[in-house]
Amino acid sequence: MRPARRLVLATSFILTVPVLCTNAVSQALETVIVSASRMPEDGAALPLAWSAVDSQALALTGHVHINEVMQRVPGAWIARGNGQESLTALRSPVLTGAGSCAAFFVGGDGISLRAPGFCNVNQLFDANTEQAGKIEVIKGPATALYGSNAMHGVINILSAPPSAELDHSLALEGGPDDYYRAKYRYRNTVGAHGISINANGSSDGGYKDDSGYDQQKMTLRHDYAGELWSIRSVLDAANLNQETAGYIQGYKSYKDSDLRDSNPNPEAYRDAWSVRFYTTASRTLGANSTLSITPYLRDNDMEFLQHFLPWQPVEKNSHSSLGLKTVLHSDLDNLRWANGIDLEYTDASLKETQDQDFSPNQPAGVHYDYRVDAAVAAIFSQLRSQWQSPWELSAGVRAEHTYYDYDNRTEDGSACASDASNCRFYRPSDRDDDFTDVSINAGVSYRLDDNMLAYLRVARGFRAPQATELYRLQSGQETADLDSEELDNVELGLRGNWADRLSYDGSVYYMQKDQVIFQDSNRQNISGAKTRHYGLELSLDYQLTEHWQLGLDANASSHSYDSRINLLGSSGDIKGNDIDTAPEFFGSARLSWDFSSLTRQDSVAELEWVYMDEYFLDPDNQHKYDGHSLLNLRTSSSLGPRWLATLRLTNLLDEQYAERADFGFGQYRYFVGHPRGAYLELRYQFGVAES
Repeated sequence: MRPARRLVLATSFILTVPVLCTNAVSQALETVIVSASRMPEDGAALPLAWSAVDSQALALTGHVHINEVMQRVPGAWIARGNGQESLTALRSPVLTGAGSCAAFFVGGDGISLRAPGFCNVNQLFDANTEQAGKIEVIKGPATALYGSNAMHGVINILSAPPSAELDHSLALEGGPDDYYRAKYRYRNTVGAHGISINANGSSDGGYKDDSGYDQQKMTLRHDYAGELWSIRSVLDAANLNQETAGYIQGYKSYKDSDLRDSNPNPEAYRDAWSVRFYTTASRTLGANSTLSITPYLRDNDMEFLQHFLPWQPVEKNSHSSLGLKTVLHSDLDNLRWANGIDLEYTDASLKETQDQDFSPNQPAGVHYDYRVDAAVAAIFSQLRSQWQSPWELSAGVRAEHTYYDYDNRTEDGSACASDASNCRFYRPSDRDDDFTDVSINAGVSYRLDDNMLAYLRVARGFRAPQATELYRLQSGQETADLDSEELDNVELGLRGNWADRLSYDGSVYYMQKDQVIFQDSNRQNISGAKTRHYGLELSLDYQLTEHWQLGLDANASSHSYDSRINLLGSSGDIKGNDIDTAPEFFGSARLSWDFSSLTRQDSVAELEWVYMDEYFLDPDNQHKYDGHSLLNLRTSSSLGPRWLATLRLTNLLDEQYAERADFGFGQYRYFVGHPRGAYLELRYQFGVAES
């Protein structure tokens, strides 16, 4: 096991003030979203599939891992790895591979957590989701305001705004396996200035041997409302130092009491650090237009042991970015029109090394060492009608150009330098690449009555190849001649409410993805594959009685290969097979009880059922995980005007399950689900007078 390199910030706390007495239907009818156009707008009428997790749900869930709260989004599954690691599925299978994370736009306040071309599958741990004001999710190709990566969807973490009055709290929490977390929040508005400070620090001893992590996150936000300009500035920072536990191997080994808490890779680790800063300045131009200008900075640094590979190399990657987003919103008679330009420059590097020889073609030394200067420029236009009629139209187009300037820095002493022809790792010569892509979308909605709306939408999304797909080559591949992936989507949706008791939001979709980038049986990075995706997503919230509420978020889908490809890890033609790690059904249901009348304090309890269907683990569909069901119980109650207690019981029935199952290198492999756990949080609210 490596020497500990954990950073603990003594001043790292988190903010959390749960709203205990909520009405599920009222929450569902809260329709103001910002992710579609960067402006607050009525989301109920948008011909677009979207979901939102508000601050009340975030506070009650009190998630230790983002997987726990994303159960509330139909069509989304964040597969939990060890510690804070994750893999994303959003209207898709769980995608793996060098560029798989590029299928999703994951951002904070509309700014990508990582630069286009340099995503990471675990990038959600860079966001302060625990203290977000809201998490908004767009499913399928997004509007024209998003470019590369917004293909299967968008996950946008919105920073918590300042409050109108002082809101100041401190929370301390403890849980199983030496888990501790502190949370701090300060929000207030004085005159034209509003401030929001959200910080947290957590330490986890780890359920498995030689595992655990320390993590700190902070979000600082300042809002200024001037006579001419409105300015919002946000600083977001995160640090993770993790001792990682690897897969356990063997068929259903997650049920073996001797293996469940073992760690086959005690030497594995991951250190990640990130910071983002942006300022949005907005002002009105005339009576009908608003101009927003957002310059931003981004810096990311990561080092980790690739424990999932038998030869266990160490990767170090980093990138720094400077960007500018501009958009002009105009209200023209019956139209709302957004036009803008996005620009970004990134300086990135990656180095992979191996300490010891593994095989003749995988010797010790430097595998890869390169820098990439990247530039992205885009222009877009998005229209939305504002007719005084039941009909509403929306349409947009975006053109984007991506440029990479690659510099191979590998020296003669690198791995395989003496016999490059027999080397697993191939470093292309210096080169540059560019890609030009266009996305389009069009939708129409019709209000059937005051409480029901139907919509139809078609859209095309894209993603340019990632730097790792272009320049991290193997087996003598001198050039990766790749095209951008494209995804065409058509969907039908219905949303509304009935008798002020039931709210519903459902959509059915069909998607075809072309030019899919994959690694073939010769370990060559190539494009040209096709996949097919269709499914149903449904959210229901029902007010059973004054104090009882029922919620459901469900997904039924099929994701399959739609072309004859010789995919690495398959034995032949796989057209028509299910894509691995693509369950047909998954979702969650929640029964909530407001028992404030019994305690004479704000009090709520929630029982949650989480369901995961079986899924295949390989392209040949010969190995399978059986799926699982989990129960979680959460309860929260005020203890007077200043104190709040929250108790969360996870995996209530102590189910033995796998958070993620896999089949690789001839073995079943699993990330083990945690056993039953209890988390207790106490929060103190400053500045509240005793009654």
